Amino acid sequence: MSTEGYVRNFLMHRQALQDLLAQIPDNQGSFAAWDGGMSFIGLADHLSGSSARLFSMMRGQPPQPAPTSATLAEARQHLERTTDATVQALRGMTDEDLRRVIPAFGGREMPVRALVDFIIQHEAHHKGQVWMMARMIGLKPGMFVKL
Repeated sequence: MSTEGYVRNFLMHRQALQDLLAQIPDNQGSFAAWDGGMSFIGLADHLSGSSARLFSMMRGQPPQPAPTSATLAEARQHLERTTDATVQALRGMTDEDLRRVIPAFGGREMPVRALVDFIIQHEAHHKGQVWMMARMIGLKPGMFVKL
């Protein structure tokens, strides 16, 4: 897949997530579906931090900690910044970059392409949790991807 294909796949998930998070009332930011589960704020921060950490790994840099937002508005802002940074990082990659094998999870080596696929799959996984939680607080989420 081309880098623009990865950008499209990432954004179809991330933009749908951002659209839904914009509909969550600010006073529901701490809602979690189960005891010990991530809240709307926690999920947004987790996804912000995850994409940034994986791109740090790809560059051979130490991972940065995930943000810890105090409010849903702050979490939305972090997500916006990491969306832009992720798109910029993806667009800056060459086919050679995507084929490069790097140290990854648990000492495994993986091609960068596999880590980019992981970022997109991880985004979709947690986005599904946000969809379910939105229904639990009475919202009716739209399409699960933004086309």
